[in-house]
Amino acid sequence: MLNAIFCRILATCVLSAVSVIASAEQRTGPTFLDFTVLWLDSHYQLGIPTSHPDIIALPQSELVARRYGTEADEAQVEIVALYDKELRAILVSSEWTGKSLAELSILVHEMVHYLQDESGTVFACPAEREKLAYRAQNDWLRLSDESLESTFGIDPALILVATACIH
Repeated sequence: MLNAIFCRILATCVLSAVSVIASAEQRTGPTFLDFTVLWLDSHYQLGIPTSHPDIIALPQSELVARRYGTEADEAQVEIVALYDKELRAILVSSEWTGKSLAELSILVHEMVHYLQDESGTVFACPAEREKLAYRAQNDWLRLSDESLESTFGIDPALILVATACIH
């Protein structure tokens, strides 16, 4: 029953999310980000911010450079999205459309980082901040009987390694 309710809410919000990304028009109703913030706060107590981050589409090469530096080999690294603290924006690949559950789950992941930043959460290392983001993304995908592993091939062992602080 919850999955059916979730899917109806999601269908309404997806169209709003895509329109917010595509234009600077004023919102007339709840957006996907509004729904996501409420869901994240109700499940992980991340708080309700007074505003949402901008969502900016960039070429893959620029995303790779922002994450790994200008010397990074774009052919060996793929970045779908990242949160830029200085810009207070979620940066997505220019190929990102927001028209699939997988792509929307990426916004859920990046919204966790935005909310962590807004609340001033401090981490032992940058990798540690990914734990909750992956957990929330996986929990959100599970609402539609999907998972990080089935959708992206990301298994729990990979997440454990990717989120460990190595000093």
